[in-house]
Amino acid sequence: MSPEQTYPLRHAVLWPDKPLDYVKVDNDAEGHHYGAFLNDELVAVISLFVTGPEARFRKFATQPTLQCQGIGTRLLNYVIAEAKRLGATTLWCDARLDAADFYRRFGMKPEGDLFYKGVIPYNRMAMAL
Repeated sequence: MSPEQTYPLRHAVLWPDKPLDYVKVDNDAEGHHYGAFLNDELVAVISLFVTGPEARFRKFATQPTLQCQGIGTRLLNYVIAEAKRLGATTLWCDARLDAADFYRRFGMKPEGDLFYKGVIPYNRMAMAL
């Protein structure tokens, strides 16, 4: 899918109080963009960026009314497999602190210090592939 197809869901879920441009990533054109659909409606998105042995996923968003139903889990499992297929040996993300337990279930571990984007606390989380 194209990066532009991810923008409405990224915006609605992650940063609804910011302008749409806030959810765009400078190198979106270089990424791999994945989505989960329910009855032909895009309900979850994630973007993967692979640079050599390192892969990073960004802008992971699932429609709030459909969270905790396994959709995000299946999508992230797919992206982990894609990162491996694309040659990455490490996968990481900047995780919102309130989502850290979700990422721990995949074997991701926090690295470095807590930081903030606006008022939202984040921690880098990573795993070996």
